[in-house]
Amino acid sequence: MEEIIYVDRKNTNCNKWDGQTGMFGEEGLHAMWVADMDFRVAQCVVDALEEYVQLGVYGYYKIPEEYYQAFINWEKKRHGYEVEKEWIRFSPGVVAGFHWLVQMFTEPGDAVIVNTPVYYPFLNAVKNNHRTLICSDLINQNGRYTINYQDFEEKIVSKHVKLFILCSPHNPAGRVWKEEELKQLFEICRKHQVYIISDEIHQDLIFGENPHIPSLSIGDYQELIVTLTAPSKTFNLAGGQNSIVIIPDERLREKWDAYTQGNRVIGGNAFGYVAAQAAYEKGEEWLEKVKKQIAENYEYLQAEFAAKLPQAVVTPLEGTYLCWVDLGAYLGASEMKEVVQKKCRLAVDFGDWFGGERFGTFIRLNLATSLENVKIAVEALVENLS
Repeated sequence: MEEIIYVDRKNTNCNKWDGQTGMFGEEGLHAMWVADMDFRVAQCVVDALEEYVQLGVYGYYKIPEEYYQAFINWEKKRHGYEVEKEWIRFSPGVVAGFHWLVQMFTEPGDAVIVNTPVYYPFLNAVKNNHRTLICSDLINQNGRYTINYQDFEEKIVSKHVKLFILCSPHNPAGRVWKEEELKQLFEICRKHQVYIISDEIHQDLIFGENPHIPSLSIGDYQELIVTLTAPSKTFNLAGGQNSIVIIPDERLREKWDAYTQGNRVIGGNAFGYVAAQAAYEKGEEWLEKVKKQIAENYEYLQAEFAAKLPQAVVTPLEGTYLCWVDLGAYLGASEMKEVVQKKCRLAVDFGDWFGGERFGTFIRLNLATSLENVKIAVEALVENLS
């Protein structure tokens, strides 16, 4: 039987625990940031990598048909979505993928829209490529987020938006979008000829009665949409640098192929492929146990805050393993870093990273760790805020 094993990653060149200076200016904080897990990967992944390592030759790698089939089977079984092999392309990461797509679909100065608060590399991809960032804030109703369609469409029209970067499931708002919500967004985009990048990296990390709806499985929007996903969040394989791009539309595939031939990044490293194939083939039991641990961590956090910090607003966790919490009843935006980092000694993702000061009273906590680590973080916040 597969077991979930917590790994103490301190002093292992782990960015989450050993690489805090860049974001926080110091080391030694209790790490609740960076979206990777503190759990040992599924044994099937270790076994596959060990077999490959024992071969002892790490030359050019021919991607086996079994790799593609493993992903195709996974999508069909988990999400009811039929992917064809010819649609699949490679990027070294989802973040790299949407940076490339921003360059493919837009020109410098063009407007790109996102739903804020949102994963901050979205914002960086727009700014780093000298495009114009347009933010359409989600509607926050006591921690549950919905889309402001009127604002979204008005900004697309008034700002001449060319591209929409969708986060589905949404990070950090924890939403697993319903089919009707996605359809309404896509209709607006089609009406105004806006391309869509659909980041679905958290597609397998969903909780409760919230099925993930692949964007490309809805209606007839394929001429607009490129989907990015990866085994990295699902199976804790970010170090493998192996992400999957799904492009059913032939014209968009030609655009992608021309671009990647130009930068000559058309495939990844062997270790990433070996790990991903093994995970998609045999990692389902491990994933279900990890999700159970994440759910337990969330339930503990929610109950403790309800009892001891009752005015903290904890966003319902439909998807991802990232908990979005508003501490505005206890701290102003200007106090957050002093209290949370300096007094609580926590490394968290601060709310203003996700779209500016209007989210300055929020923090994002990574729950893909041991319950003991979650308890340390929650107790520190309770002690310093109550």
